Amino acid sequence: MSAEPDSDETTARPGFGNELRLALAFLTRVPVRLAPHVADHPLAAAVRAFPFAGLPVAFAGSLVYAIAWTLGVPPALAGLLALGAMMMATGALHEDGLADFADAAGARDADRRLAVMRDSRIGTFGVLALILSVGLRAGALSYLADPFDVTCVLVAASCASRACIVYAMLVLPFARADGLARLAGRPGRARTLDALAIGAVFLLAMGGFAALVALPLAALATLAVVGCARRLVGGQTGDVLGSVQQMAEIAILLAALIAQSW
Repeated sequence: MSAEPDSDETTARPGFGNELRLALAFLTRVPVRLAPHVADHPLAAAVRAFPFAGLPVAFAGSLVYAIAWTLGVPPALAGLLALGAMMMATGALHEDGLADFADAAGARDADRRLAVMRDSRIGTFGVLALILSVGLRAGALSYLADPFDVTCVLVAASCASRACIVYAMLVLPFARADGLARLAGRPGRARTLDALAIGAVFLLAMGGFAALVALPLAALATLAVVGCARRLVGGQTGDVLGSVQQMAEIAILLAALIAQSW
């Protein structure tokens, strides 16, 4: 872990309402007006609100899925439409991070990997990562099928996966001297624990047993990306954080299927 001070120690708390506005402004395309004194805060000051920023994303996907279901669209296609709505709600922010990190994994050294992640072009590994991400998530939604079940699981996955980002922000050093991750700052332990607790509560939307399955799977997915980031690029970047969200969301959706099959 970096020796840099925690944001809790260096940054005044903007208040939860402003934290939510800040999180929505950075993590979604929800139109939010930020007062100048709020916009000056680093994103790390708003990590307690990260799970709540997943709510409008989940609701967008759930609404589109329910409409498609009502119109008789097959569940597989309804799932794809729901994911499309969710990506529109975020500007595909996290999908872009996953694709860039996957492309970087194929480079020969850390410096080259960091350069690849800054390249706006997408490569083979990035395309395959997106295909797998979209395919796994849409497939999971199609097997859940019922719109109510889909809504519950999307709320849990969208909110809890954004809490996982906060853990990576805390434990990983910055891979670059500049970039989005460094500008976002590092959350303190107290705010990180708050975010993780809130994310765990959102998992309960899936039901008790499903939440028990989802919690370790999401943790394993997060730790896997964190470990890969340490080894491949030496720490966190914005793309690494986006990859954490994607892998945690996939893990939670798959956990819902596992719990359903039992």
